Amino acid sequence: MSKIEVGSVLEGKVTGIQPYGAFVALNEEKQGLVHISEVAHGFVKDINEYLSVGQEVQVKVLSVDEEKGKISLSIRATQEAPAQEAPKPRRAPKATKTSSYSAASQTEAASGFNTLKDKLQDWIAQSDDRQSLLKK
Repeated sequence: MSKIEVGSVLEGKVTGIQPYGAFVALNEEKQGLVHISEVAHGFVKDINEYLSVGQEVQVKVLSVDEEKGKISLSIRATQEAPAQEAPKPRRAPKATKTSSYSAASQTEAASGFNTLKDKLQDWIAQSDDRQSLLKK
């Protein structure tokens, strides 16, 4: 087999399974590791639920470290990602009949950050006054 290149998709055979991933033989001389996070889309708690020794798998080469002789592989990169469910809309909390808000506090809440904006100038002035007292 020629040089194994990053990005190529190859056939391989699972030769061993560990809690952290599966070893896949690419040919007679080379084997790589499919980390547990690269086995399937989504969370994989037990790799044995997805793979077994001797199983033929299609893998994509993620990286090749010639010096250390390590090849990182991915099974999930060869599969189409499942369509994600649209997030469920969040419901607004139901209003209770015994609301503690008065009409005045509801008006303040409706104005939102405007009250902070109005107070900001006062706070800056107070801070400047304190700074000048400290400098004396």
